[in-house]
Amino acid sequence: MTQTSSPAGAATPVYRRRNNGIFHYVVLIVLSLICLAPIWIMISTSFKPDVAVQSSTPMWFFFVPTLDNYVNIFGRGNFDRYLGNSLIIALSSTLLTLLAGGLCAYALARAQFRGRSFLANGTLLIRMVPPAVLAIPVFAIVTGFAIDADFVVLILLYTALNLPFAIWLLFGFYQQIPVELEEAAIVDGASPLQVFFQVLMPLMKSGYAVAAIFTFRIAWNEFILALLLTGRQSRTLPVATSTFITDTGVEWGRIMAMGTLIAIPPLLFTFFAARQIIAGMTAGAVKG
Repeated sequence: MTQTSSPAGAATPVYRRRNNGIFHYVVLIVLSLICLAPIWIMISTSFKPDVAVQSSTPMWFFFVPTLDNYVNIFGRGNFDRYLGNSLIIALSSTLLTLLAGGLCAYALARAQFRGRSFLANGTLLIRMVPPAVLAIPVFAIVTGFAIDADFVVLILLYTALNLPFAIWLLFGFYQQIPVELEEAAIVDGASPLQVFFQVLMPLMKSGYAVAAIFTFRIAWNEFILALLLTGRQSRTLPVATSTFITDTGVEWGRIMAMGTLIAIPPLLFTFFAARQIIAGMTAGAVKG
């Protein structure tokens, strides 16, 4: 019986693929550590006493943790009010953005006219205007008309800022839904509102989840407009965090504690909607 031997170099590609796989994992681990390092610094600093925070020698891991920073935040008695303000403004602007953006995106997806895709994609250009550019004009308008409704102004502003992205994103999703589904529902006696809310909306869960995450995150974290347009009683959490920067110094421990608390709601929102977000990212490409 004769045996055939494989060439000596045949095993080289196997080792090369294995080495490439190890290299890719090492790169991913290093990049993950770089991305997680600021989060760790923020969380660890929030549990450090003032002595450890102000120490000239960095204490990354070895320090005695304390809850003094969180006790100081909750002890001031205004955290609940600031949290409620942020939730009201962020959730209200998110709901308005999804409602108006969904209707606009549906109209663009179903209307037939020249330049429809260009118009849908062009709305995204408006979103590229940074809020800092709008801060002074908006402040001049609000003060000129003596508008006192801080919540209403911020909700409408955040809705206007997030609408272009929501329209652009949802436009791609509506294009992927066959028109025949709507026609079949109309033949069965459904009204236009029933077609939109009972037929289309269940199919758009992924798109609306992605739009809601981005809209909520922007409204929740926005600082410049909220700083200019809110008063002492209507501050949001990011604006309240800036109060720890005083004439006597910067209270880094309190600021990091506030940052940790501010980061929790968007993280929870993203975690529970992770499946819808992944489906939305893979299915929401805009067609020409």
